[in-house]
Amino acid sequence: QVQLVESGGGLVQPGGSLRLSCAASGSIFSINVMGWYRQAPGKQRELVGGITSGGITNYADSVKGRFTISRDNAKNTVYLQMNSLKPEDTAVYYCNLKLRASDYWGKGTLVTVSS
Repeated sequence: QVQLVESGGGLVQPGGSLRLSCAASGSIFSINVMGWYRQAPGKQRELVGGITSGGITNYADSVKGRFTISRDNAKNTVYLQMNSLKPEDTAVYYCNLKLRASDYWGKGTLVTVSS
């Protein structure tokens, strides 16, 4: 069984930074894709970005140049460095693991960008 645990959310002022972490445990195989999604109040969940086990990344246009995804394969951990945060980045951020034909999700961590 796979478990994902996020950490690092909180309240930050516009223009500030936060770093989210997601640790995966369980039956993790080396070839997978880890990433982040977010869901703002009243909106659908959307992709923020992802990273393959080989380090290839992709990002939503709305976060390109501001957010960076990285991972530590030895620790089965993925990170989301968020810079130049905007109020519209406020959302619950969910960690996602794509492993073979399955999707696994964390419980989410709230990021609030407000002055």
